[in-house]
Amino acid sequence: MPVKGQVIFEFTPVGAYVKVAAIHVDSGIEVTIVGDPSRSQAALEQTAMKKLEMVMSRHEKGDRRGGLVV
Repeated sequence: MPVKGQVIFEFTPVGAYVKVAAIHVDSGIEVTIVGDPSRSQAALEQTAMKKLEMVMSRHEKGDRRGGLVV
C-alpha cells in the first residue's frame, strides 16, 4: 500500500553506518532503519519507505506493536 501524503527523510551518519528516519507528516508515524553509507540515497529511502508502509498498514488494522504514538 503506497503511503499517501508527505514523508520527510532524515539521514544521520553514525560511525560505519547511516541511520535513516522516515516520518509521515500527517500522522506523525516515524520509522528508522540503519544502512550502509555506500548505498545510494534512493536505495536507503526506498527501504525506509517500505518499512513505513508496513507500519502504517499495521496501524490501520489496529496493530500498534513495536512502538508508541505520542
